[in-house]
Amino acid sequence: MKMLKRVSLWVAGRGALVVGELLVWVLLTWDRVFDDVPVPPLQASSDPEVIERGRYLVRGPSHCSVCHMNNVAEVARSEAGEELPLRGGLEFPINPLAVFDTANLTPDPDTGIGRYTDGQLFRMLRHNVKANGRASLAPLMPFANMADEDLVAVVSYLRTGEPIRNDVPPARWTLMGKAISASLQPVAFQLVLGHTPPALAPPEEATVERGRYLANSVANRVGCHSPVDLATGELTGPPFSGNGVGEPSMMDPGVILRMPNLTPAPTGILARFPSEDAWVGRFRTGRVIQESIMPWGPYTNMSDEDLRALYRFLNSLDPVANDVGPMVERISG
Repeated sequence: MKMLKRVSLWVAGRGALVVGELLVWVLLTWDRVFDDVPVPPLQASSDPEVIERGRYLVRGPSHCSVCHMNNVAEVARSEAGEELPLRGGLEFPINPLAVFDTANLTPDPDTGIGRYTDGQLFRMLRHNVKANGRASLAPLMPFANMADEDLVAVVSYLRTGEPIRNDVPPARWTLMGKAISASLQPVAFQLVLGHTPPALAPPEEATVERGRYLANSVANRVGCHSPVDLATGELTGPPFSGNGVGEPSMMDPGVILRMPNLTPAPTGILARFPSEDAWVGRFRTGRVIQESIMPWGPYTNMSDEDLRALYRFLNSLDPVANDVGPMVERISG
């Protein structure tokens, strides 16, 4: 009996030691610093044409003007056409990992991007390394392969905004989130290195090449409309084939949304648009489903050429038979 008690105490002690070691490891490794990642050799411009190009990207296909609002009411106003300051603070809960608040992108010198150098901003966009040397959650800022000229245009435009003081709180991580960050650092919280983004973007013309660039590197259609492992950010199926994992709507938590299949399959959303004109017309209509997280406001600002380019690229994909189910589902009760 005494021997059994001793064994039980030993097992409990070893278990507590392992848990303690794991906790220490998590606390020491989840929030790594990557100051050795160099800043890209890019610099913001004061050229009015470059700034206007940045305005088009920020208020259009890159849809920064949706995420970097302060609240849902501001999101609605921005979508309706108001060019509100990108003061940030909109909460994005990534359950059960953390709650993120979008950054203040106005040039305020204390709480916005005015406190950062051009190089720090370009490093964030290109390599996913924040000004403090820590990695962000890669899927949230998927602009690593945006062309140099477009990155310069975006930062140049942001530099011209009205400085708005808005002290955005840091991310609030759960212990589970810290553990996953530590164990999956090479995946979900990775640096983006070794890629070769182009210096110049494809011309703003209705081509498959332009559409591919927009869908993958600017508008993040691949991130939203692909099956993704929420814990790692990795694709679990063909890109653009839809995401059937329902997520609560930011506009209405009582509504579950699924991202439709964008490949030219009979069960895909493209089957509803038999022509480019019908596709462009849908975007000009804007929001129809009020609870949708699709940034319809910015997308209605896209040029006809860019919308046609997206249509042609998506129709060039191999069709994938993936019925994601109802795009909108209201939770009963």
